Amino acid sequence: MGDLSDQIHAEHPFQTPTDQREPARRLRGRLALPVTIWTAAGTDGPSGLTVSSVLVAEGRPSAVIGLINDTTDLWDAIRSAGRFVVHVLGENHRELAERFAGQRPSPGGLFQGLDVAEGEFGPVLTQLEERAHCKLFDTVDAGFQRMVRGLIHGVELADLNAPLVHFRGGFRGLRDT
Repeated sequence: MGDLSDQIHAEHPFQTPTDQREPARRLRGRLALPVTIWTAAGTDGPSGLTVSSVLVAEGRPSAVIGLINDTTDLWDAIRSAGRFVVHVLGENHRELAERFAGQRPSPGGLFQGLDVAEGEFGPVLTQLEERAHCKLFDTVDAGFQRMVRGLIHGVELADLNAPLVHFRGGFRGLRDT
């Protein structure tokens, strides 16, 4: 039996060849995006999802805007509750980001084993100290997703110095050098 390294592909064997990938998706992959987890209390219980297409629009009132697929449990929960919480992740929360993105197994459900508080705007992941409490304002079709705009009703901030970002298909830490 020889060395297995020459038998294992460096890339995913079913990955679309680079020259056949959707150009807009490739462009999006080249933008460093914040990593957040959005949570809401749905009719079937708490729901959550890692969301990286996010921005904050400052104003009176300020808003959080994110792209969410309308086939997700989170979309159903936000639509029924009319409220949600946006948690900001640090680089030490990569496993949590992968869990809520469906990239890491979570036996017993997404919230199993986590310290979760019931909040007025939805489930609060207490280990994530940076968050915005939002009330659903409106949604718009945006490509394959829904652009969800929530008015910010409260913000909690800690001392996040090393955020987690999404870049070229993966989660990475971002530090000042």
